[in-house]
Amino acid sequence: MQNAVEAASVEWRDGVPVSTRFDDPYFSLQNGLAETRHVFLGGNDLPARYRDGFHIAELGFGTGLNLLAAWQAWDSAGRFTYTSFEAFPMTVENMAQSLKTWPEMAPLAEVLLNAGGRSFSNDILDFHLIEGDARDTLPKWSGKADAWFLDGFSPSKNPELWSPPLMEQVAKHTAASGSFATYSAAGHVRRSLEAAGFAVERREGFGHKRHMCCGILR
Repeated sequence: MQNAVEAASVEWRDGVPVSTRFDDPYFSLQNGLAETRHVFLGGNDLPARYRDGFHIAELGFGTGLNLLAAWQAWDSAGRFTYTSFEAFPMTVENMAQSLKTWPEMAPLAEVLLNAGGRSFSNDILDFHLIEGDARDTLPKWSGKADAWFLDGFSPSKNPELWSPPLMEQVAKHTAASGSFATYSAAGHVRRSLEAAGFAVERREGFGHKRHMCCGILR
């Protein structure tokens, strides 16, 4: 029998949710939405690559902000799929408090919150939240993503989500010429992604972060 998934333990520091397990904030202290657009959308060349049937996958769902930003940016006919892997899902109450930071996201956030912060489908989006340790759940996943958002907590605090075997699984579950983007520019993360088969590029980071990484599956 599969063990129940443990909810995220969150405390609030200056209005920002922080994981007590990893001692790391869920989003940028400067502007989490701007960081998402810079790193995950820009790093994957979105929304320019959007098309009917496009599939985004993510390591680390957190507050759901990345999902909402990708959804808000959708400008193509048809529908897209978003699959996120999360070991410690937020309670809907903490998620709601977090997303209040961006009132412009309120209509989309309401849909997510009404679904309890979990999977739902509508006329634009199929969202799937896969709960549990990605080291266990990703190898069992049958999907392939056109773009990956690698958004676990800091590699120094959450090394499990950046390990070489998991990056190999990310590559195995990437469509031909698919992409990834991450706020991390740590050397061991870049090397793991390169070893997994990605051509990795270091770019200017967001805010106080000097660099980020993105890449294409070779």
